[in-house]
Amino acid sequence: MKAHDGMYIDGAWRPAAGRDTIEVVNPVDEQVIGQVPAGTAEDVDAAVRSARAAFPGWAATAPAERAARLSALRDVLAARKDEIAETVTAELGAPLAFSQAVHAGVPVLVAGSYAELAATYAFEEKVGNSTVYQEPVGVVGAITPWNYPLHQIVAKVAPALAAGCTVVLKPAEDTPLTAQLFAEAVAEAGVPAGVFNLVTGLGPVAGQALAEHPDVDLVSFTGSTAVGRRIGATAGAAVKRVALELGGKSANVILPSADLAKAVNVGVANVMSNSGQTCSAWTRMLVPAERYDEAVELAAAAAEKYGDRIGPVVNAKQRDRVRGYIEKGVAEGARLVAGGPESPRDQGYFVSPTVFADVTERMTIAQEEIFGPVLSILRYEDTEDALRIANGTVYGLAGAVWAGEESEAVAFARRLDTGQVDINGGRFNPLAPFGGYKQSGVGRELGAHGLSEYLQTKSLQF
Repeated sequence: MKAHDGMYIDGAWRPAAGRDTIEVVNPVDEQVIGQVPAGTAEDVDAAVRSARAAFPGWAATAPAERAARLSALRDVLAARKDEIAETVTAELGAPLAFSQAVHAGVPVLVAGSYAELAATYAFEEKVGNSTVYQEPVGVVGAITPWNYPLHQIVAKVAPALAAGCTVVLKPAEDTPLTAQLFAEAVAEAGVPAGVFNLVTGLGPVAGQALAEHPDVDLVSFTGSTAVGRRIGATAGAAVKRVALELGGKSANVILPSADLAKAVNVGVANVMSNSGQTCSAWTRMLVPAERYDEAVELAAAAAEKYGDRIGPVVNAKQRDRVRGYIEKGVAEGARLVAGGPESPRDQGYFVSPTVFADVTERMTIAQEEIFGPVLSILRYEDTEDALRIANGTVYGLAGAVWAGEESEAVAFARRLDTGQVDINGGRFNPLAPFGGYKQSGVGRELGAHGLSEYLQTKSLQF
């Protein structure tokens, strides 16, 4: 697609307030593929004022009509899925097949799920002598990351629109073309002017202005825990609601009775997917001591098969960050069994699929989010030891448990301090709530729980 040189505000592409631009770079060949405006506080203010003006009309729109607009949006995204996939591949570097299946495919499912929820959700109920209403919060400031550029947008914008909120979106500066394509889809779907607005720009400028804006009622942010803390503090000072989906260091717990080969191979695939740039990736594999050597051998072989099958990480800074963690792992005594810090290519932001063995729970690579194709394998002595290690980080976003009997895996998963757990390779469910415990965030996305984040409750007594 061709990049727009303006902001999408009040239903039209409008010139930015300033002249600064952001270059969009293809991570595969490091070539500039486009430019977008670097938005300012003035651009954000214009977008928020547009959203505020549109809010009363959209909030009063019947849920069935909001559902119809979301259905139309889903259909536009489905019709343009090839263009979406190609755009994501160009600015994120994901292999095209993965972009088609996941980056373009999942948002269609999520948009469709909110079209159905908007039509069926109980926005009003009788409770004794009261009537309880679920009403839209107001203007939403949505700040999204680059790792799943369209999915993260849809996971915020679709429930906000279903609830009757209006939105100002500030997407990640690495993947703004996908966000511009989404704005085109919103217009094509017939969403009224001002209900959705887009401002491209840098996080410390446009993102901060959006989070601080006094006329934004809720800030929905996905990204690092460090930035999430700042947004939470800003919102707290203004008594403003937040929804924060933050970092993760998820455990893949393989119990002694599990199918080891399946658990290891699926676990490696999970970490290497999207070049490891997934906040819920199971980057810590916990294996019983008696099966440890076998698991390490299986994981190393599985990682070696990926080789050139995974794409680059998003930019040079991220590549250097991931390599730094790999070097830190070696320095702290972990054993490399696949990959390493050396670049596998002369051009592009590539990192080799990497597996560490002999990782202990206090090592940096076992505690901090790396956000790259790096797996750490830890051994445990018994299930209580496994539980202690699995819960032994500041994060609690996701995880996995494998066992010969489903009931055994469920019993262990119920004791994990984490928001979502896959049991024996459970499949993605767009209706299931996703979000974290501890420093992995506040609130939930997807399904009815995701919709409720954008609603506030009013009761009338009779």
